[in-house]
Amino acid sequence: MLAVSAWIAFKEGGRDQALRFMRTAADNEDNSLKHVAMENRLYPLRELYGDLLLEMGQAPPPSSNTRRRSRQPPTAIAATWVSPAPPTPAGNLAKAMEYYGKLVDLTKNADVERPEVRDAKAFLAQRR
Repeated sequence: MLAVSAWIAFKEGGRDQALRFMRTAADNEDNSLKHVAMENRLYPLRELYGDLLLEMGQAPPPSSNTRRRSRQPPTAIAATWVSPAPPTPAGNLAKAMEYYGKLVDLTKNADVERPEVRDAKAFLAQRR
């Protein structure tokens, strides 16, 4: 319910409220006990939080709680996409290249190329 409320708040212009709702939903999911039937969620709430940040035009910093996903599969595309900070002179270029490389590798057999994958490929091509 909180995740849905977050998207509604965002669409109605309540950006701060949307972020609070989504962050709370993701935190609650991270802290909940897992059942074997729930381990392979189609879309974990931590990834929805990252999607909301991206929709708002925000790239989460490396210390962002979108990176707290120890219970999520390590191959989740959205979790990989939101992990690196935008590369800047003060940013961690090596870490950004590692994460962008993972994103490209995760999607190498995809039928459709997502915009964030195109961005990651362009970033890597500029650095090679």
